[in-house]
Amino acid sequence: MKLRIITSFSIFLPLATLVAADTSALSHELKPISLPGATGTVTLDYFAYDPATGKVWVPASNLGSVVVIDEKTDAVSQVAGFKTGEIERRGRKVTLGPTAASIGDGVVYIGNRGDATLCWIDKSSLNRGECVPASSDQGVTPDGVLYVAATKEVWTTARPVSSSNAEAAKALQVFDASDPRHLKWKTKIQLDGLGEGYAVDNGHGLFYTNVEGPGSTIAIDARTKKIVSKWNPGSADVGGVALDPVRRFLFVACGDHVVNLDAGNDGKILDSIQTGAGEVGDDGKFRLKATVPAVKGARSVVAGKGETAYLIDPAQGRILKLIRK
Repeated sequence: MKLRIITSFSIFLPLATLVAADTSALSHELKPISLPGATGTVTLDYFAYDPATGKVWVPASNLGSVVVIDEKTDAVSQVAGFKTGEIERRGRKVTLGPTAASIGDGVVYIGNRGDATLCWIDKSSLNRGECVPASSDQGVTPDGVLYVAATKEVWTTARPVSSSNAEAAKALQVFDASDPRHLKWKTKIQLDGLGEGYAVDNGHGLFYTNVEGPGSTIAIDARTKKIVSKWNPGSADVGGVALDPVRRFLFVACGDHVVNLDAGNDGKILDSIQTGAGEVGDDGKFRLKATVPAVKGARSVVAGKGETAYLIDPAQGRILKLIRK
């Protein structure tokens, strides 16, 4: 499959090609960066780029570690010691640990599905801090994790510990992060299904996520915790979400295509495009650009500085860095 968009945001979607910044894929290449301790498949999911430090934070789930990559030198550091555990996933047992990262105020928040906790790491020292339960009843594990600067909170989507408590995961968990190093569970926001993907508009105080099942995209007032909008992206197969906060374009991954919703105009569908190479104009329309060959199973794209971007390669236990030759 393909992903047609890379700009100043991240979007999570399976892909086999990656967009280049001009019309020639020959001007770019993918540089592999191996993860410490990887000898085969590594479970990789949500990872994050910190523009303030130029570091990429990669939870290496079944390895029980978080890998930190320096954008300038590609030097790799490792924060180890995260617990792993067996989780029921699609009817089978898998070993998981840290699976999600989000950049906070002086810290990076890590969701750990292995022991159903939310932890933090100091951005400068890379020291690991305290961990707290991912919910008030400990019935769910954290999936996506996002720091909401507008309210100084951490919001998480959730997954059930087992199929027997699936209903408990149909909610967003909200933590008070006014003290960045001492998270406190605050409340939960009920959903009609599992939350999938996330984006935040701190300027307008809005949190966006997709809801599996009904296949909807919702906007939540970050201060009142109320759902203020519910939109239909035209597909039940919803995945990642990414926001262009300046133009208020909300990009929703829908299986084999991406939909652009106008978040400033009641979620109007501006355009959609099959996954592959492309860009988005100021009118919200997708325009085809070049592609760069990737590898089978590569997915999840995070934009770095300039034309640099990163994607995960779980099968080979590595990160692929898109750079200009």
